Formats: sequence, C-alpha cells, structure tokens
Amino acid sequence: MRRGSGLLCHITSLPSRYGIGDLGPAAFDFADFLHRSGQSYWQVLPLNPTDPAHGSSPYSSISVFAYNTLLISPELIVRDGLLDSNDIVNPPDFPVDRCNYQWVLEYKTYLLDRAFNRFLSGRERSLFDDFCAENSFWLDDYALFKALKIKFDMRSWDNWPDEYRYRHEGSLETARNENHHAIEREKFSQYLFHKQWRALKKYCNEKCIQIIGDMPLYVDYDSSDTWSNPGIFKLDEDLRPLFVSGVPPDYFSDTGQLWGNPVYDWDTLRADDFHWWVSRMKQTISCFDAVRIDHFVGLFKYWEVPFGEETAVDGHWADAPFDDFFHALRKRFCTLPVIAEDLGYMPPQVRESMTKYDIPGMKILLYAFHEDDPMHPYLPHTYPRNCVVYTGTHDNNTVRGWLDNETGADDRRRIRDYFGKEIPDGQMHREFIRLAMMSVGDIALFPIQDILGLGADSRLNTPAVAHGNWEWRIAPGVLHENIAADLLHLTTIYGRI
Repeated sequence: MRRGSGLLCHITSLPSRYGIGDLGPAAFDFADFLHRSGQSYWQVLPLNPTDPAHGSSPYSSISVFAYNTLLISPELIVRDGLLDSNDIVNPPDFPVDRCNYQWVLEYKTYLLDRAFNRFLSGRERSLFDDFCAENSFWLDDYALFKALKIKFDMRSWDNWPDEYRYRHEGSLETARNENHHAIEREKFSQYLFHKQWRALKKYCNEKCIQIIGDMPLYVDYDSSDTWSNPGIFKLDEDLRPLFVSGVPPDYFSDTGQLWGNPVYDWDTLRADDFHWWVSRMKQTISCFDAVRIDHFVGLFKYWEVPFGEETAVDGHWADAPFDDFFHALRKRFCTLPVIAEDLGYMPPQVRESMTKYDIPGMKILLYAFHEDDPMHPYLPHTYPRNCVVYTGTHDNNTVRGWLDNETGADDRRRIRDYFGKEIPDGQMHREFIRLAMMSVGDIALFPIQDILGLGADSRLNTPAVAHGNWEWRIAPGVLHENIAADLLHLTTIYGRI
C-alpha cells in the first residue's frame, strides 16, 4: 500500500434523499471530493446485511459473504430501467441527520420488490445468471436461509424443525422449490448491490482512490454461515455453541466482554486447508483494494467462554494456527493487502508475525495523551513507517467530543507540551490531522467527523451501548470546496499526494 491519506466514512453516513447513504450519486460525489482533496484512500465499515434487531450494527450480520441491500441506490435502479422515475419521486420524509433503519428497510423492500418484478421480464438475465453461478458457494445457502427465516417466523435456525436445522437434503430441496420466488428475489438484490458496488469501486480506482474494507473476525451464530458450515465451529451434537467469543477482564472491565459469537474449530479448518477462510478472503479482496481485519489477535490466540456464562470471567485462552493459516492464504493470493486491528495488548508473537508478513497495524492519536510516557506507542515520534495512523476510529469519540468530554487537566498539559504551544479547542481537530499527516506512518486516515470538526453528537458508535449507534449522517452541502482545499494543502505539504 502506497504512502497517502484518506477518510473513514461509512456509506450509510453519506447524504441521500432515501433515508440512508447509498451507492448512488452521493457516493460518486464523495469520491470526487476525495480526489479534489488529494486523498488516496476511502475506508468503509463492513458492508454486510444489518438488522434493526441488532442495533443495525455492521459488525452483526446474518452473512459475512452477503451485502447490505439497504445501500442499493434507487436512482441507479431507475437508470437501469428497473424502476420508473415516478417510483422514487416522493420518498418518505426521512430524517436528514440520522438514519431510521426500520423506515429505510420498509421503503427499500418496496422498491426492490417492484424492481424484481420488472427484472423478471427484462433482458439482463444472462448477467444475473453469471453472478449467481460465480457466487453459488455462498449465495444459494444464503438466499435459502433468508427464505427459511421468514417461513419460521424469524426464529434462530437452531429452533427450526430438525430436518432444516440438520440440513436434510430432501427437505432443503423441497424448500428451494416452494420458495423459488423469494430465493430468486434475494439473489436479485445481491446482484444489484454487486453491480452498483463494482461501478463505484471502478470509479474510485480511476480517480486513484483505493477502498479499504473492514472484516469482522467472527460470524453471528444465527447466520447462514454457521447454519451452512456447522463443522467449522465448536458446536455440540445439538449444533449449539460449546464456547463463545469474548475478551478477558482487563483495566476497562472487571468482567471482560462477552460477544457471544461461536468460535472457530481451527483443527477442522486446518484439515481442509482453510477452504472456508480462503473463499471468504477471495471475495473480500475482489471487492476492496485492502481490508482491515477486526480483532486480529484472534488469529493467534482467542478467549473462549463456555456457552451459557453471563460474563467473560470464566473463559480461557486457546491457540489459533496463524502461521499455517497465513501460509495457506499466501499460497492462494499473490498479495494480501490487510491491515491488522492490533489495538490493546498484543502477545509478542503477534508483533513478530506482523513484521514477518509486512502487515501494518493501527495507531490512534486519541490514545496518546493519557499517560506521562515519552515513548508511548501512540505518540507519533515512536511510529514505524509500516502503520496506519488514525485520529480516531468509528468506536471513538470525535476529536472535539473527546476534548470536551474525556480529557482532564493532565491530558491537556501533555497535548500542549507535545505540540509546544496552546491550541484553541476549535482548532484541535485540524492540528490532530496535521500531526497524523506529518508522521512517518505510510497511511493517515481521518473520520469524516474530524475533518468537519464535529462534536460528540456526531459520534458513530459507543461500544457497550445498545441503541442509537450507526445512525449519524453527513448534512447535505457541508463538504464544500474550502474543506477540500485545506485538506489538499495539508496533504501536499506532508508528501501524501
């Protein structure tokens, strides 16, 4: 990955008349803004399907292969002739600054139903068939899983009748025939997303902008991935988890964090030369120019908690075969453009392997000023070149919100001493961006909220808070030319063009 800088901005945050940022004109406009401001990278959050029942978190999904069809652009469907312009001329009165996912779900479902009915009599069938054939290894099970979820009142798959729970082929074939229309409808929606995403990525690449994706390490239990591949997870004879994921107690939590995802059976994965993971990585690399792997340490060592525990206290560490795993990936791919989410404690072997395989880690400026340690690993003068520098991430407050709500007198003293001057609060976000730009780190990335100097009310996610996350959206018209010119100026000064 070349030296440069870019913005962290999820698709959902883009302005749009249709309730949520999508892959339409606003996304292309954002790519133009990146180009005018001299940026080389656009990082997005996971693009997998979301569910209002899980807070619409992009890190909780019924599939790690499928994509979020709420992001399909109605305007581009009209251009394809699958909707009339009258179909989208009067969208609901969606909030401008927040996303109401339930409203969007109802509206987009209506539009996609209309588009599918027109598609059935159209001339694009061969392209659709090609897409279905190329993606059949995950798409067939995913579309059937969606149909069965509806059939069984959205219950988790472990509460389905045994013939579906244990995947008896005769019953599945019957379900495919009985639900043919719904299955084809789901495949069509995935096809539309894929088509629109490819167009956007091609446009970005032509503007010399690389898109960085985000890969959650674990999958949800109630997902097509677990249902269709139970053997690669630690499940009991009833196909329920033996262990679930989390992290142990630490400075921040006396009881740790209990995430609840099923953990991988790495012995089974290794015996199959990591076929499922290779397939997952193949699809990811085909859709992005690079990818950040969340909870990267879990590829080396992971905390597993017996299923049924209420906290993560009584878990234990288990080893994952990273070298074997990564060797299998290297055999399959010429390059592996990955970024490791390596925040927090990392065992020495993780750092050694990241160096061995030339994998960059993350540096967060918001973490640098809470201790009197001149060699704190998040202070810029300690950085290696092969790292990605962030002012903050989607899980942090904004720089302005952090300054207003999370800093004390000692923190401000350390900031003042490090910069060598007093910085007005209203300028701190820009100075943090400058600090990241001037670092030796090869890549510097900034949440769009920090580019705009916004406060805590624009925060995208607050970990451990169940509701109100992932909703913030950019106000229309705020990404004006003065912001692009200032960002271009800094990018030029620090050699990141």
